[in-house]
Amino acid sequence: MFFSLLPFLVSLELFVGQALALPYIFERAVNDTTALAPSQVDTQRQLGPLLSSGATIYFPSNPLFANATSRWSAFAEPNIAVVVEPASANDVAMTVQFASKHNIPFLVVNKGHGSTSTLGAVKNGIEIHIRTLNQVVINADGKSASVGGGSYNQELIDTLWKKGKASGKFFPLGLTIMLTLLTTASGSCACVGLMGAGLGGGLGRYQGFYGLIQDNIVDADLVLANGQTITVSDTSHSDLFWGLRGAGHNFGIVTRFTFKIYDSPVNDWYFAQFVFTQDKLEAMVQQVNRMMNNGTQRKELMNYFIYAWNPAISTTEPVIVFTIYYVGTKAEASPYTKPFFDLGPVFHNDSSVPYPILASATGLGDEDFSCAHGLNRIQYPVGLLNYNVSNTRAVYNKFKQQTAAVPAFNLSTVVFEGYSLEGVKAVPSQSTAYPHREDNILASILAVYAPNSSLDSIAVTWARQMRDLMHAGQPGRKLNVYVNYAFGDETQEQVYGYEPWRLQRLRALKKKYDPQGRFNFYEPIKI
Repeated sequence: MFFSLLPFLVSLELFVGQALALPYIFERAVNDTTALAPSQVDTQRQLGPLLSSGATIYFPSNPLFANATSRWSAFAEPNIAVVVEPASANDVAMTVQFASKHNIPFLVVNKGHGSTSTLGAVKNGIEIHIRTLNQVVINADGKSASVGGGSYNQELIDTLWKKGKASGKFFPLGLTIMLTLLTTASGSCACVGLMGAGLGGGLGRYQGFYGLIQDNIVDADLVLANGQTITVSDTSHSDLFWGLRGAGHNFGIVTRFTFKIYDSPVNDWYFAQFVFTQDKLEAMVQQVNRMMNNGTQRKELMNYFIYAWNPAISTTEPVIVFTIYYVGTKAEASPYTKPFFDLGPVFHNDSSVPYPILASATGLGDEDFSCAHGLNRIQYPVGLLNYNVSNTRAVYNKFKQQTAAVPAFNLSTVVFEGYSLEGVKAVPSQSTAYPHREDNILASILAVYAPNSSLDSIAVTWARQMRDLMHAGQPGRKLNVYVNYAFGDETQEQVYGYEPWRLQRLRALKKKYDPQGRFNFYEPIKI
């Protein structure tokens, strides 16, 4: 496994304690825009009777509180005073109504993976921990499933794979019942909430076949800012359905959605991972450009690579870890992997595995460092068309320079994601609010370090400089920022698109459905 080569897992226990939330003393808010912070007595007395018997309310003194409020990134965390675990969509609606009535900020949380700094604006807030709404029911047509808003990537993948779809086929000796394995579009990191990613687009390994996560949403049950519950689709509140797919964090809480599912094209995926030293960088990037062919690579083929420190290989310079995924066999992937084997990696690992274990086999599983909570993670993304070879060298050099100068940053990475694009580009750009379908590559800097306020401004400045340097490799092109990776200081156009009509439409939706800005804690649309 790739991450077994890195120091991340062995050092993770040093930071586990940082993930625990500290008890918060309930008090009246300092500013006048927030009413009385929610006390245990008031919340239980007023909100408790509105909820179903299966719902739970708990406070910082409860042992469950720390786990429910811990986050993938500890930087600019929301300040949570009370957690509500709903047992139904109506519990979500009642909590929103209660919070709005008392002017208490609220935030829906599934796996706590969102990292934008705008989340830090939540003070004395109510967390609606939607993880409990995680049902998956395959519909009778076998082409869709009803999925709870609290489901996450690995959970849905595992459930579809195990349930499958029974079908009968006649052979000479009679009828044989066969089980067809099922799959769908999902994110690449096992631990990320499915709908959280989908509201901002939702990139992933199967997007060459099926498009983004958002492209597979048929309808969604949505709790609005006023607590009203509606169903949105192409035929019901179609304006809001458009905005939900790409800017959905601004408009409501998805408690359930109908999601397209598919017969799995293969049982096993093939992957090959390589570790290169920096002297192979230019040759590797040139080969990646040839393989991706300006975003026209075949839908079965995708790749990503990172810059990272691995003291087992070098204590003086970061290494390059490159991964190829292929929907098919090793032999079918060989024309694409052979040039990288020929480059002479210092390590390689390849295997064919069932799709449900692909994430964990390549270091992106639930228990891997990539999913661990409690560290500061500052992320700045940029969309690219292809790789500027000299620019990738400049980015490497700056990454090496800063992480060597500040050893506390040596868990940081630069990430380049090159998914197949056929399914994404087949969807018209104007059909959803997602604005970046022309991008072929998603690059980002992820500055990672143990919480330390003295390093925060240094990390933010460095990460922004790294993003700007990556963007400088495509002169004349505007900066596209993937909302799910955004830091929070970007312009509206960079995040939601440069076409005037697109922002006008989003602002009109925001004014109509959330005029008071109840959903203003994740990259808010400004009206």
